[in-house]
Amino acid sequence: MINIIAETELILNPNGSVYHLQLLPENIAENIIIVGDQGRVETVSRFFDTIDFKVQNREFITHTGTFNGKRIMVISSGIGTDNIDILINELDAAVNIDLKTRMIKEERVSLNIVRIGTSGALQEDIPVDNFVVSTHGLGFDGLLNYYLDLPIINDNEVSEAFIKQTNWSKNLPYPYAVKGSETLIKKIGFDLIKGITATAPGFYGPQGRKLRLTPWVEDFNQQLTDFKYKENRITNFEMETSALYGLGALLGHQTCTVCSIIANRVAKKYSQNYHASIEELIQLVLERLTK
Repeated sequence: MINIIAETELILNPNGSVYHLQLLPENIAENIIIVGDQGRVETVSRFFDTIDFKVQNREFITHTGTFNGKRIMVISSGIGTDNIDILINELDAAVNIDLKTRMIKEERVSLNIVRIGTSGALQEDIPVDNFVVSTHGLGFDGLLNYYLDLPIINDNEVSEAFIKQTNWSKNLPYPYAVKGSETLIKKIGFDLIKGITATAPGFYGPQGRKLRLTPWVEDFNQQLTDFKYKENRITNFEMETSALYGLGALLGHQTCTVCSIIANRVAKKYSQNYHASIEELIQLVLERLTK
């Protein structure tokens, strides 16, 4: 029986491009930079040697071109793991599903996907404006729990150690832990600070912030700071990496997150000029990704 993916499962635009990203296979480069902020797409692409393709739909903006003689693209995801779910699934569909026949290709393409982000440090010894590369994404968002093969890629030892050390509530999503690509982490972040990146499904309560509402766990950030498993510690907090690492691993893509630390949640310090550090990080990633 021929397995043809239904129109309701893989929605395409009239020109045959994937629905949200509006990309065709020829628009996609093997080396991809993801940014959350739409405005940061142009900040990245202005360093390109050439730009031959641009498209925008909702929060997803794509610029594709060349750098150091290699084809490269930058795309914005917007905020949150729900957007990463759309982004990674549609990128994969565009290169690994024949969009005309709606059949999965026998020969699979593996993309190199590097997220450049901003983040808050959870260890006092990590200064603002430094760069952290994520060895794992530790997800509190629950997204990967909707995928059948999560147990195959989950680092159970990290998850179980975290549940035990924090007395994790059963009312909260299972905290899954997925490793990033060792190849990309070595290539991009060999001399950078390394650690586990915690991924939250929100900016306020899920990250321990208290305005008019009280977080479920009032000492949550302290628990994250105190967590230790072998040589691993949680270095920073953001909102996308767990989904990027999880979906990347399930679909066979190489993924890596590098964040500029714009705030230290423990020392209560905030960067005075994080735009400069982000530009420095962008140039570092471009050079190393295309080397």
